Amino acid sequence: MKENLKIINELHENLKKLEPFKQEDKARLDKKFRLEFNYNSNHIEGNTLTYGETELLLIFGETKGSHTLREYQETKAHDAAFSFIEQLSNDKERPLTEHIIKQLNEIILVEPFWKEALTPDGQNSRRQINIGNYKAYPNSVRLQNGEIFDYASPTDTPFLMQELMDWYRENETKLLPVELATLLHYKFVRIHPFDDGNGRISRLLLNYVLLKNGFPPVIIKSADKTNYLRTLHNADVGDLEPLMDYIEKETIWSLKIAIKAGKGEDLEENDDFIKEIELIKRKASTKGITKSPRIIYDTFVIINTKVWKSILDTLSYFHINLYNETETNYTLNRQEIIFSNYSFLGSSFQINNLKEALNNKEKSRIWEVDIYKTEVSQLGWNFTMFGLNGSNPLINTIIYLEVYFDDYKYHLKLKVDKSYIYQTENLFNHIFLDAEIEEINKTLKKHLLDYIKQNIN
Repeated sequence: MKENLKIINELHENLKKLEPFKQEDKARLDKKFRLEFNYNSNHIEGNTLTYGETELLLIFGETKGSHTLREYQETKAHDAAFSFIEQLSNDKERPLTEHIIKQLNEIILVEPFWKEALTPDGQNSRRQINIGNYKAYPNSVRLQNGEIFDYASPTDTPFLMQELMDWYRENETKLLPVELATLLHYKFVRIHPFDDGNGRISRLLLNYVLLKNGFPPVIIKSADKTNYLRTLHNADVGDLEPLMDYIEKETIWSLKIAIKAGKGEDLEENDDFIKEIELIKRKASTKGITKSPRIIYDTFVIINTKVWKSILDTLSYFHINLYNETETNYTLNRQEIIFSNYSFLGSSFQINNLKEALNNKEKSRIWEVDIYKTEVSQLGWNFTMFGLNGSNPLINTIIYLEVYFDDYKYHLKLKVDKSYIYQTENLFNHIFLDAEIEEINKTLKKHLLDYIKQNIN
């Protein structure tokens, strides 16, 4: 017998000797596994409720945090599904069937909804998810190497699910509980029979088998998601050993927790705080890159070399033909920049090569201002065209390009005299596409033409 299986067998025997638990110890253990399973299984699928928020919702029925309604709904629904498999595992007369698996899908998904999806050729798409029925459309996943992995086709799914149930009934008493649970979990994942909820259901089925055989539930930790998925990918190419080893080790963890409860010991772990830190980090990353002097500089360079340079090219058609002279000014935190007497040609604001500017090792000065000593909240490019030919009195026209910085994003505004003609809000890692710059210049051209026509007598 493998070493892990020997340990599992020994721990399982020790656990049975402690049963029945005192009521308060059983309650502590049930709460621990309930929260661990719901938090981790949902978090693997992208739910952002923290461990504490999960506890607040499931134990006290209260909500906290700025999450979507669906995230609260799916957490409560997943808890209901976990309770369902606990009851099912205790009913020795009721076998596992396709109908029960479809019920699980209905429970965890609550109601039909729309979801982003991939087309068979890997294109982004969107379709309605119908619950409790096998998939009507092919489903697939994009692997880390960029390749598309296709699950069972909608046509083959009913036959494969019937085949899976036949396999389960045939092996229910032949295989060890941990082996049976792991293989049922994996075979279900390979089929992916539903449009959504397959990962959560696969882990519910895994624990149904374990609970039915007197084992505590296995918790796949969301913090270890990468390793968990790697074992599934290994199984996809015929190597089931890593997945077996992974589930066995998690079974050992669960057995040790259960034994601690049976002995009346504390169930809290030293790494519980990691759950909170990992999710905080994840939520922070969804907001984008955080503002810093380096990010301010990079944003400045992109706007200066791509957006502002393009605007100047557009304005050249107007000031060469219709105005007498021009002047350019710059502002930082709404204060006009006064340059020293040396030539502007070597100054940072004259850099026209985007790659060269972004590779600049110094990255500390914008328009001669040390941005590590001055917090930057605003940057401005002002281009004034003096004396519109044909206007009476003579009209001067000012074009403003302004950028305002928040903690995770910046606001770009283009104004002609007192009228804002273009505004956008971007994360700091945004790179302007040619189409976006073309749209800015198209808007500028149209507005300036209308403005000039109105002011020429």
